[in-house]
Amino acid sequence: MTGRGLNERLGWDRNHYDRLIHLSYGLLIAYPVREIVIRVSRAQGFWAYLLPVLVVIVTSIIFELLEWAAVIVFGGDLGIAYLGTQGDEWDAQKDMLLAAIGATLVVAGVNYTLDRNFTREWMESLRVKRREPLGEVAIAKMLAEKRKSEISE
Repeated sequence: MTGRGLNERLGWDRNHYDRLIHLSYGLLIAYPVREIVIRVSRAQGFWAYLLPVLVVIVTSIIFELLEWAAVIVFGGDLGIAYLGTQGDEWDAQKDMLLAAIGATLVVAGVNYTLDRNFTREWMESLRVKRREPLGEVAIAKMLAEKRKSEISE
């Protein structure tokens, strides 16, 4: 509308659309991942908030590694053009950080919106449920008991 782009108006040397997409990824994927984590694994408290953020971080890392692999495969100027770092050697790390920030904002927003007794839920989720250590013998015994109960059903 003004004849100048946003980058020119703000004095930016690079196109920040890529950064916006990484932030949006964290904002958009964290809540569905949180729902899956809660419904499938029945995670609560600390774990229901941490695991979605970690999933977003890990998938962001995998994406950045795939981008790096594409650079290796294509090589030369074509690979560098595909990578799109625009001269920023920390581009991959910034992209992953933005996705993590987006996911953290969503998870924190869910916590704030639900207005639960967060401290109680957090402490309960971190409480040790089983005091005795589980060595190989105890784990084998638990698995044997589980198999017996599955057979009897």
